[in-house]
Amino acid sequence: MTEPHDDDVPGDLSPSELGMWQAFRIGATYDLSVGNAVLDDPFSPRAWPPERSVRARVVALLLLDGPPALAGRVSALKLRGVQITGTLDLAGGTVSPYVELHGCRFENEVVLPECRFGTLRMVGCAIPRLEAARLHTEGDLHLPRCRVERGIRLTDAQIGTDLLINQIHVRPDRSGRAIVADGMSVAQDLQAELIETYGELSLRGAKIGVSLNLRGSRLRGAEGRRALNAPQLSVERTLYMTYAWVSDTGNVAGTTPPGGLANFNTPMRGARIQPFECRGGVRLDDGRFGDAVDFHHARFLLSSERKEELSLRRIVTPELRFNPERPEEGRVVLNGAKVVTLIDLSTSWPGPGGLAMGGFVYENLVPYGHFPLTRRLEWVAAATPEYAPEPYERLAAVLRNSGEDADAREVLLAKQRRRRETLPLAAKLWGYLQDWTVAYGYRPGRAALWMAVLWAAGALAFAQCDPAAIKRDEHPEWNAPLYALDLLLPVINLGQDGYWRLQGIWQWASAVLILLGWVLATTVAAGASRLLRRS
Repeated sequence: MTEPHDDDVPGDLSPSELGMWQAFRIGATYDLSVGNAVLDDPFSPRAWPPERSVRARVVALLLLDGPPALAGRVSALKLRGVQITGTLDLAGGTVSPYVELHGCRFENEVVLPECRFGTLRMVGCAIPRLEAARLHTEGDLHLPRCRVERGIRLTDAQIGTDLLINQIHVRPDRSGRAIVADGMSVAQDLQAELIETYGELSLRGAKIGVSLNLRGSRLRGAEGRRALNAPQLSVERTLYMTYAWVSDTGNVAGTTPPGGLANFNTPMRGARIQPFECRGGVRLDDGRFGDAVDFHHARFLLSSERKEELSLRRIVTPELRFNPERPEEGRVVLNGAKVVTLIDLSTSWPGPGGLAMGGFVYENLVPYGHFPLTRRLEWVAAATPEYAPEPYERLAAVLRNSGEDADAREVLLAKQRRRRETLPLAAKLWGYLQDWTVAYGYRPGRAALWMAVLWAAGALAFAQCDPAAIKRDEHPEWNAPLYALDLLLPVINLGQDGYWRLQGIWQWASAVLILLGWVLATTVAAGASRLLRRS
């Protein structure tokens, strides 16, 4: 088999472009770096000499209609330390060769709308802007450690396996958005660890086939924009917005320099924690998460003045791990969310006015550390600046289902006390009386104690009385203890009441016992009816 001739090589190629052309035909890496970290830094303002440059149209020619590989080789574009001048425009094209760029510079934006790739890797490159709406890759799209000055557009892109953008730095476009990936579909993982964005990260309606990982990332919203805007996001497994272990030197085993992510869960020498941090609003409304949403040690810096929120309206997930740092401003909104297990930390929830959870449904509570009932009631009160029974009833039901009947009764008692403050004066006074006597029926032991005290007091008092019979020949023998009990127990007749004529103070004493007996009986009956309804 004869080797192809070089007659198909364009005649206007520069020496660096000719070297790239020849490396493409054998799938070798074309390296124009000089081996000096300062001179090879693609993000440095220092200009690179012309001999390190190739024209974007020559790169496009290789990718879209390049020469065949030499015998026994596979063609591929692999560049290192190369500056690409002009605008690389592959819009609508199909790129068959493997593409991998390391430490390269682009003079103008990279234009890839509706382009099809096998796998595209750009690592540590300086890119003015990446325009890739409806991009389609059969394999991975990798952009780790790149810096993009005017935003990335991946609207409706389809990534065949993984999207990896770890440690990327992206500044916003003219509308204040750093990464726009609305409607994007990723077949496997979206790895976005330790990224830094200076505008909105938009993932509206995006679908992630496995997990979305934002560990250790820092998202900053531009003026008038959220930091993360991802309503109707679908993640088959877990959304991680947690801390990461990082190494500043890159010399720790399991990290990727510089400032790499460490692959371990315990502290090691030379590594530090970097929490996930969000400066600006977060919107995850109507999201669907197959395993969990994890906010472990996250930091949300919200502005009450700009009405910023961590919005989790109507999300559905088996597990919500809510133990970030407590937001000092803004609101956490869980209205309509449905969670099977809520794993939370008492010090993570915001105070009064900072929490909303109308219609929030959860089935199990698993607190991190100590979370006493008094703090849990403060949690509900913080979410209901105006009285609403639903959060109390939901908490009581969850506690009862987990066997905490006494705590469930305390929650319902707290609900009655909150409700009492909304009632008119007469009803409020009646509520105070019920609370003071038998705690609205939720503490039946108190009713028994009051009955015993009143019976003993009545028996001692009536022992000093010698009443006259109403009918001389039709009356039982006078029994002071039995008479006091007959007055206290409404409806039940013990054979003493109705046979004696009491006068003066004794008549008033009997009236007081009858009245208190009815109060105790009605409140206990109310408590019993609530118990039957709960059963």
